[in-house]
Amino acid sequence: MKYDDIINHKHHESLRHPRMPRINRAAQFAPFAALTGYESAIEEAGRLTESKIILEEGAKVELDEELRKLIESDMMAEAEITYFIPDDVKEGGHFALFKGKIKNIDEMSGELISKNGIRIKLESITKIKINNPN
Repeated sequence: MKYDDIINHKHHESLRHPRMPRINRAAQFAPFAALTGYESAIEEAGRLTESKIILEEGAKVELDEELRKLIESDMMAEAEITYFIPDDVKEGGHFALFKGKIKNIDEMSGELISKNGIRIKLESITKIKINNPN
């Protein structure tokens, strides 16, 4: 039969080369990514962003009026505020909708501050709707 002459021999171990640890032996079979970061670059290129809306003068006047009403209500009114958040990586961004009460307007930083701590830049606001003014 095949291998009858060596089947019962002891496994050869080299005196020059020590045995490779089991953890290193497993590493040689790990997957190899030749193009590291390629998939994430493709995903990023395919991710869509929106352009910021440049408001006309009439819309800016309406925003200022709604903001004035919000201030006059002593920030007690519920408001829906649509605002633009710029993207950190690519040109453009996305629009977000805040629903809730405003705590303060920080004129130094030019931000609205909500009761739950969300900060909205005044320059990024595209729409304000006051739901229940007092």
